Amino acid sequence: MPESQQFTSSAVDAVIARMRALESGLPARDGVAVFNRVYLAVTEEVDRRIDRGGFADPRAAAALDVRFAERYLDAVDAMVNDRRTPACWRPLFQMRRHPGVRPLQFALAGINAHIGHDLALAVVDACHELGCEPAELEDEFDQVGDLLVTLEERIREELMPGPDLLQLADPLTHLLGSWSLERARSATWSAARALWALRRFPDLTEEFGERLDAAVGFAGRMLLTPLPD
Repeated sequence: MPESQQFTSSAVDAVIARMRALESGLPARDGVAVFNRVYLAVTEEVDRRIDRGGFADPRAAAALDVRFAERYLDAVDAMVNDRRTPACWRPLFQMRRHPGVRPLQFALAGINAHIGHDLALAVVDACHELGCEPAELEDEFDQVGDLLVTLEERIREELMPGPDLLQLADPLTHLLGSWSLERARSATWSAARALWALRRFPDLTEEFGERLDAAVGFAGRMLLTPLPD
């Protein structure tokens, strides 16, 4: 393996180790644990693709993946240490033990926070680190997004109640049908480009980021509406 690829793999391995440590310390039904399992699977697959040469630019793919993961892990660290967390993550952190919220809701609320907010900031972080424009990361952005779309389809199948619970599932189907990963992903790319364009205007950048954070948090709160047993 080339030296540069060894470096990128080790960086991804480090965030995977943090996610595995988090998983080992949480009850399986905890809402953060539900999302963490989903996200760990995605990050492990990105790591395998980097090792197999599945990205044209493995350094760019790893930089984006690591900066992306760190946004989530830093939010969890803030929660654990009673510090202020991003608005996008607060609904999941606040509702993580609510008995009326289903595992599928926890998983998709986490994906909403991470894709809707963290990914846009991670693109900007990676661009600063690599000295490039967002357009130069678009292929890596799309490949990671494709992985998430595939995983979202799988978790909907695995966590959605079966046909025998159709009456119970009706409100869940309606609630989750109002959110789309594809739409969130498209909006995130636009947000990343806007944040990059505003980077020379700190006040506008901060305001835009805060509004994005709040909007994503609002959507997350809707996804976590408790449902009847």
